[in-house]
Amino acid sequence: MVNKREIEEILKNYHWMLNSIKLEREALKQIGGNLSAKYGIEASLPKAHGQSGDPVFQEVVRRSKRWKKIERYEREIKIIQDRIERIKDERESEVLYWLLEGKSYRWIGQHMGFSSSHIKRLRDSIVEQLADTNGTNGTDGTNFQNRKSAC
Repeated sequence: MVNKREIEEILKNYHWMLNSIKLEREALKQIGGNLSAKYGIEASLPKAHGQSGDPVFQEVVRRSKRWKKIERYEREIKIIQDRIERIKDERESEVLYWLLEGKSYRWIGQHMGFSSSHIKRLRDSIVEQLADTNGTNGTDGTNFQNRKSAC
């Protein structure tokens, strides 16, 4: 279940996360530079404690951490992409498109001829439709109908 706050955060970060995924995939495909062992006096110097002295191993660990971050970005982006069809209104669809492109409320408002506060209201409607709240303000599963009154 994804609540409104999470949807808002993903919408805000969508554009840069998508760009990061593209750039990181390209960067991680390349072979790491400067991974050869040191020669001469540097080879005899002690290594830092708690780390492997093997530069190839360190690069593998670094890349593994980046892949995990990219996978998290991909999961968050997929949440939005899987729900885009929920937006039926033409104006909301247009606002969503430009939000995903990283445009500001002001820019979108100028582009569409609306105030930025109107764009924020459209965004709020979009978030409501994309979230899994079922009209419960994010308190999924709360049911007070079968409770006895405290008074």
